Amino acid sequence: MKRILLILGLLLITQNVQAVELQNVQLEMRDYDAIEVPAGTFIPVMNTQEISTQYCSEGYKVKFLVTTDLYMHDTVIIPKDTAIYGYIEKINDPVVGTHASMKIRVSKLVYTDGVEIPIRGYLYTSNNNLFGGGISDPVKYKKMAQRQIRVRATTIQVKPVYERKMGEHITIHTGSNEIVVLTAPAEITHTLTN
Repeated sequence: MKRILLILGLLLITQNVQAVELQNVQLEMRDYDAIEVPAGTFIPVMNTQEISTQYCSEGYKVKFLVTTDLYMHDTVIIPKDTAIYGYIEKINDPVVGTHASMKIRVSKLVYTDGVEIPIRGYLYTSNNNLFGGGISDPVKYKKMAQRQIRVRATTIQVKPVYERKMGEHITIHTGSNEIVVLTAPAEITHTLTN
């Protein structure tokens, strides 16, 4: 009986309580537009770990640190010591005649305060962003006589044969300075201020 009276009392009280109106509170947002870093932008970085085709596999996570501040419109958009993360996208093993090669893709940058911004790019090389892949040394050299007409003498020259040695693994050493090239525009919506 006490429970029924308690429930009836609560129902009567809740019907008499009117909803309190909350004011429409708008936070003042700062006037800030995203800065678009165009595709093809070079970002100087330093490697933080040794990366090798000998013991790394496709998908291996890599990390680089930006070595200098990157400015745009008098604003530091990517400060020094910002981390850039990526992974090994493709590895080609060494074969007879060709050294190993790898392609490293970058996917995000992380500011020193923890803010992450997605980017798309590669670790840059002039060989279509492919590290390694060069021709291995010849197995041996063949001696050839070369007749010189003006001096009337014969000299011996060496010419490489067509057979090549087995290729070697490629390694990017810790602390080496590299370049990241963006393949798509990056929207920078965060900048650090002192």
